[in-house]
Amino acid sequence: MMAFLTENEKQNISNAIQRVEEKTSGELVTVIARASDEYLYIPLLWAALLALVVPAIVILLQLQLEATMIYSIQVICFMVAMVLFRIPPIAMRLIPKSVKYRRAHRLAQEQFYLQGLHLTKERTGVLIFVSVAEQYVEIIADKGINDVVPPGTWDRIVESFVTDVKSNNICVGFISAVEVCGKVLEECFPADSSNINELTNHLIEI
Repeated sequence: MMAFLTENEKQNISNAIQRVEEKTSGELVTVIARASDEYLYIPLLWAALLALVVPAIVILLQLQLEATMIYSIQVICFMVAMVLFRIPPIAMRLIPKSVKYRRAHRLAQEQFYLQGLHLTKERTGVLIFVSVAEQYVEIIADKGINDVVPPGTWDRIVESFVTDVKSNNICVGFISAVEVCGKVLEECFPADSSNINELTNHLIEI
């Protein structure tokens, strides 16, 4: 996948997680995705719609064209549109925000379990998930944390991180989110003498 962060930036994120986890029994995991779906059907639908409009345009402009010519134009329009609409920046603009967010949320949920955040001893895992193409950020905390922290605790962190993603300041966003989440975890779940690092500290790229 395309690298959104340099090796130095990835190391800085890992170091931030390590610093935070020295002060809390909570576990932070960071995941970044290029996109949450390939959305193959979206360009297809838009290209087909464009091709279907061709006859209406011919009639509106009162062009005297043979049926075979109209069909040929439709095929060409469809093929050209399919190529253009597969270009990532264009494709993402064609996809409804609700669809993008549903796919990103589903991937975040999958990663929570795939990365083992539900397996920590005290159920204190926190996932910080970013899907760049959708400019989507989500923080998912396990039951042990959700039972303690007030609802909406992560909302402001997510909002700030989304701004960083839109500005292409992904590393800054990750480190800031890690540090603020760390303060919440330190207050609710301070480190003890048996503090063990149960999950990876390095940024996971998917």
